[in-house]
This record gives sequence, structure tokens and C-alpha cells, in this order.
Amino acid sequence: IIMATVSINVSKEKIEKMKLFYDEFKQVVNNPYIVFSAKFDGCVVNIYTTGKVTFQGEDSEDEALIWQDLEVEEEIKEINNTEWKVNETHIGSDEVGTGDFFGPIVVCACLVKKEDIPYLTNLGVTDSKKLSDEKIRELGKKLIEKLTYSSLVCDNETYNKQTNLGLNMNKIKAVLHNRALLNVIKKGNVVNPNIIVDQFAEEKVYYNYLIDIKDPVVRNINFKTKGETYAIAVACASIIARFRFLEKMDELSNKYKLGEIPKGASQLVDIFGQLFIKKYSLEELAKISKMNFKNVEKILNPLNKNLEDISYRLFSSNSEKYTSYTSSIISSSSIKIKRFLLSSIIKITPSSLSIPSLIVTGLRIE
Repeated sequence: IIMATVSINVSKEKIEKMKLFYDEFKQVVNNPYIVFSAKFDGCVVNIYTTGKVTFQGEDSEDEALIWQDLEVEEEIKEINNTEWKVNETHIGSDEVGTGDFFGPIVVCACLVKKEDIPYLTNLGVTDSKKLSDEKIRELGKKLIEKLTYSSLVCDNETYNKQTNLGLNMNKIKAVLHNRALLNVIKKGNVVNPNIIVDQFAEEKVYYNYLIDIKDPVVRNINFKTKGETYAIAVACASIIARFRFLEKMDELSNKYKLGEIPKGASQLVDIFGQLFIKKYSLEELAKISKMNFKNVEKILNPLNKNLEDISYRLFSSNSEKYTSYTSSIISSSSIKIKRFLLSSIIKITPSSLSIPSLIVTGLRIE
């Protein structure tokens, strides 16, 4: 039998987390270059003095992927060499949270005046995808004090109701962008503004999404792919949206006390989802996640043994050992795992409100 082997390099901090996580399965090996070894069903983990970690066995790829998903964000260079294509007063709009299973969708539009562009560039404004969460928090606080903006938060319960009624994500985003732009135009008292929206749909399709809304439709928009590298107002909008998204994720993490809720839609998210429904319920999960994502199938699949094994190691009576792995503090009392019943259903009651008003009802608007 050929046993698959996967190797990754990890930091010293990550090594300490791995030692805690695999402590229950550690074994003694006679190799001076191995500082820690663990063996359990489906995998052998060896941590070397060089910082290399090997995973060997039939589950090696899945096990290694977990730690790759937890990789610490790389340091971002402070030098901002972005060359903006728009150097006049303009409005930009962008959204975040659309690729995250947990957390809301946040759309932001903001007005940047010509005279503020040098200041914002020197401040470090750039594509938010290149910025760490720490930097987003730092810049976000400054931008909301400096700029005229509007951010809209569509919570998960509202999102799930919309998709349950047949709306797709782009329809929801189009309505949110339009409302945010209207708000900024009114707040900034702008006439014939130059508007750039980070493109997520063709222009014709975008406006088709808005045919049935009650709000006035903002026209003459310039749709740009990678708009956050094209216009600084789009970059600012992206940073503010991300800042508000992080605030909301902090609120959810503090509320449920399972540690930091993971972002994105990786296997780590699936693991956290299983932990969440074991402590709470599927119905509660629907309040903080996007239930039309494929992650739901993985979380609920009782045959997904890899996830269940990992969940068991995290959600055992010894769970305090593994809190550094999930950055969480799960109840240290003895909690027995109960297999999730597939007969559980999501109870989303259709609303009698019209689609446009239903979307607006679920927003937190600034």
C-alpha cells in the first residue's frame, strides 16, 4: 500500500498550536530531527526541527489542508505604489462578504474629493485584498471619520430569506449598491458625479436587476473590473466595507463564544460549522451563515468522517487543549457528541413584503 505524504512549512507559533492539538495522539520516535510526532487513524504527523511538518497516510491531504487554511496572514508592505487612474472627485462602490459562509454582505459607497487623493494615498489606501485585517481596522477608523460614505449591512437571516425566494446574490448586491450610491449622492450633495463600481455583472444585467425596485436607479455608472486598483474611492469603499464586516464578525464571535468565527469558505469553516451545530442548532446556524453555500452539505453530511474526527478532537472533554487551534474556548465540561439528524430543516418563513422592500428591511444603514 502506497501511503501519501504531504509536507508543509509552518511558523514556530503554528508548531506550538499543532503540539497542543495532537497531544492526545503523540508518540515517541527515535529521530533527533523530529521534535514531535503523533499517530491516529488515517495519518501520522511529524514535526521537524527545521519547521517542516509531514502528514503521512490516507487522510494526509485533508489533515494538511486544515493547517494551510490557518496560515497566519503575511505581513503587508507599508509602501503604497498604486497608480490611480481617476484623479478627480468621484464616488466608488464595492462589497465584501460575498465569498464568506459566515457573516453578512456589506456594501459601501464613498465620495473622495480631488484634494483628498494625495492624503488617502499616503495613508496607505490600496486594494483591501492586499491588506491584513489589522491594517483594515486601522484604516477603516480613519476613513469613516474623513469621508462621506454609506455602508449597508445585509444580515444572514435577510440574505437567506432572499435566496429562499429565488433571488441570486448579484441581484441582492445590485440593490444594495444602488441604495448606497443614492445615499452618498444625497449626503455629499453631488451633481452629475463620476461613479465607479467594482464590476460583478455586465452593465445591462446590472440594470436588469433593478427593474422592479422602488428606489430611483442611479445611472451613468462606470463598471470596472478590479475597480479597487483603478479608483481610490472604490478602494476606500472596499476598506470601509471590510472594516464593517470585521466588526460584525467580532460581534458574532463574542455572542456565540466558540472563539473567532473563521472567514472564507474553506474546510476550516466546515469544521467550525459542525462544532457550531453540536453546541447550538442548524436553525441557529442559519442566523449567521449563507445557507445556499456548498459548505452546508459538507457540514451536515454524516459520512464526512474526516470532519467528524476533527470535530470530535475539538469538541471533547479535553477541548481546552485545542483552543489555540481554533482560537476558541469551547466549554470545558464533558459534552458528548450527538450525530446531527438530517431530518432537521431550515425554517424560513416567506414574507409578504415585496422583494425590494424586503431587502431594504434587513439592512443596517449608515
